[in-house]
Amino acid sequence: MTSSPTPSPTDLTKPLRPFRPLLARGRDEEHRAATPLELFFDLCFVVAVAQAGVELVHAVAEGHAGEGVLNYAMLFFALFWAWVNFSWFSSAYDNDDVLYRVVTLVQIAGVLVFAAGVSRAFEEHDFLLIWLGYLIMRIALATQWLRVARAADGAERTTAIRYAVGVLICQIGWTGLLFLPEGGRSWLFLGMAIAEMCVPVIAERGYTTAWHPHHISERYGLFTIIVLGETIAAATVAVKSGIEEHDALGELLPIAAGGLLIVFAAWWIYFVVPIHGRLSGNRQAFLWGYGHYVILGSAAAIGAGIEVAVEQAVGKAHISTLAASAAVTVPTALYLITVWALHSRYYKVGLAQQLVLPVSALAVLAATFAGRWAVLVAGLVTVATVTTGVTLTTRMSRRPQATPRETPPGHAP
Repeated sequence: MTSSPTPSPTDLTKPLRPFRPLLARGRDEEHRAATPLELFFDLCFVVAVAQAGVELVHAVAEGHAGEGVLNYAMLFFALFWAWVNFSWFSSAYDNDDVLYRVVTLVQIAGVLVFAAGVSRAFEEHDFLLIWLGYLIMRIALATQWLRVARAADGAERTTAIRYAVGVLICQIGWTGLLFLPEGGRSWLFLGMAIAEMCVPVIAERGYTTAWHPHHISERYGLFTIIVLGETIAAATVAVKSGIEEHDALGELLPIAAGGLLIVFAAWWIYFVVPIHGRLSGNRQAFLWGYGHYVILGSAAAIGAGIEVAVEQAVGKAHISTLAASAAVTVPTALYLITVWALHSRYYKVGLAQQLVLPVSALAVLAATFAGRWAVLVAGLVTVATVTTGVTLTTRMSRRPQATPRETPPGHAP
């Protein structure tokens, strides 16, 4: 069920007021789009994502890939989950009053504190700033849920209280990062990640918050765009530095071209099909939303991998060409297979279309063994993936027996 007292879109265009009741918005609200505050929130989050990527590059380039990937996975989950909590809350309850804006800006401040602690967490295993930034974000989020509880009643009020209590209890659990020995932190992370993901499931047991399917799909899509943009920016800086400092245009051009093709294809594959139609209930939406941890994490890691490949090509990284190539191809393959599993496969018609992305992921992994041309080969594979998908979809749409239900919307690879 969803809440009935829903402010209409016209109510939200009135002059800004200090306080409005934090009431649920409607799932049937037309023209629901991301707000400038949400876009600002995303951009500030990418600052922390970029910091995590930089540290991942350093760890892999120094030959500590296992430790670097583990630290990256932990920190990226914390960032991802804070972003998820805000995005789903704002989809259901954004009333755009002064207090809502201020509390959201407080959350942004927490993100920046978190970003400041990323380097110390990677290099010194000091999680104090990470924990403090997370504390700021979670207290702000719990405050918003308590505002909902104050304005609601019945099952909706119970859900809001469950969310607030669940968020605060989990924050207490994360305090263990400050005191546990290094060997126990990864286990704490695993347990707390599971606990965090259980909070929405438990909180919405008797009441489904009024998140908006189109708005949610747009929010995830916009964040994916920003992460891919950060990937291009990081790779561009790495290539530029390599050319200026080492005059290695011949070595870096295949990496730059291949990396660009990979990112372009990653954008195409994600956005070629609309997903909001599948987000009809919590079961589908939670699985899709949680799975974006892998999609977004691997998308950001592609940029880090391109940087590693550049450093290896100019002799700055203490790893083999095979390891540097894998830093690009492994996250690319992971991105492809996860987008297929969570996103694209629902729009495939026939075995040939279903196999395009899984086969492409295997081909990208095989490109790892192409030596100094590995990144370029992987990029060409992703271009072939898009081309094959467009061709298959076009042929399907031209068949006389095809019905609108059989023909997927868009040219999906």
